[in-house]
Amino acid sequence: MRIMIVGASQGLGRAFIEGLGDRGDQLIGVSRTMPVPFPERANIEIDWVAADLASPERAAASVAKAVVENDVDVLIYNLGLWESRAFEPEYRFLEDSPSEIQRMVTVNVSGAILLVQALLPALLRSVSPRIILTGSTSALPGHGRPEVTFSASKFALRGIAEALRAGFRDQELAVTCLQLGYLNTEDDLAVPLERAAQRGHGELIPMHDVVHMVRTLLTLSPSSCVKEVVMPAIGDKRF
Repeated sequence: MRIMIVGASQGLGRAFIEGLGDRGDQLIGVSRTMPVPFPERANIEIDWVAADLASPERAAASVAKAVVENDVDVLIYNLGLWESRAFEPEYRFLEDSPSEIQRMVTVNVSGAILLVQALLPALLRSVSPRIILTGSTSALPGHGRPEVTFSASKFALRGIAEALRAGFRDQELAVTCLQLGYLNTEDDLAVPLERAAQRGHGELIPMHDVVHMVRTLLTLSPSSCVKEVVMPAIGDKRF
């Protein structure tokens, strides 16, 4: 299986690089710069493509060129920017700069659309093509958060997923949105799950759980499609 992970240099994307794939699989990380030190895993090939989705047309062309000779089975679009004061009590929409808003929409929405379009020919040659879009509980009705642009861009991912499923159903393209709540990104996969789960006292999701969920999605047959996974922390009182 060949799995491409966009936004793979840190946080959840890095956890996908460290936790997805089995013997003989190939992982392709995408980020603005290649990580140092470069990740290595026994019996799994890891390649990297340097691309900045703030320039989505150029990035999509670079990524598509890197896989032109090989198919891709899975695309995970894990890239998403949020406001500089997002999720803080001091956040105020009226203080967001137009340039920050535009950059977020470019990366979170235009980047996703253009990259998917560029990679679809390679994806559709797979016997079980899958796209996984990392969304947020901020895309759900009643989410109770004030971050306007971040929420709007995550709502957009749901529309992208719906349209892709409708447009490529005959090619058996499965598209899943992961609507994730607040994550514990401080504890990587090297930290035991039991300890990572204690951080936040039930209000943060260990990245281990998200990796496990995605591994499950990747084991499904081509006959199945999980449209959406809603995954808040157990202590998140909004849900």
